[in-house]
Amino acid sequence: MSTTDGFDLPALKAVNSSAAFNRMAEFEVVEAGQGEVAIRMSWRDDFAQYSGHLHAGLIAALLDTACGFAAATLVGSVTASHFSMNCLKPAVGSHFIARGTTVRAGRRQVFAWAELLAADEQGELSLVATGETVLVPMGEPARTGG
Repeated sequence: MSTTDGFDLPALKAVNSSAAFNRMAEFEVVEAGQGEVAIRMSWRDDFAQYSGHLHAGLIAALLDTACGFAAATLVGSVTASHFSMNCLKPAVGSHFIARGTTVRAGRRQVFAWAELLAADEQGELSLVATGETVLVPMGEPARTGG
């Protein structure tokens, strides 16, 4: 789904692939629309912290990226001015889905939140973390995928 002022799915995929960290972690933008986005990341053993679940740094990166990309679908380029997360239970799964949603998009601030879901071997999803971000529009024109 394409937007008027913000990034569409092909543009977000291009932004995602331009970020070295996102490429290293193999983030994949799988959905994007009016104020919403979904990012997928497969489990890799080198993402585990000492207890065997997903490292909190990767949880934060997924949530922050989902919030930023959700906001970008409405307002174009953004940067975070505040981010917080809540880890609800150990993040263990075959893959993870971060779903970002724009709560409010203003001219000077954009509020977004995200949830991180872990998929078990049968594909059942469970909520493992949430995050909230306050973002600032960068005033750059939106990129188009075409």
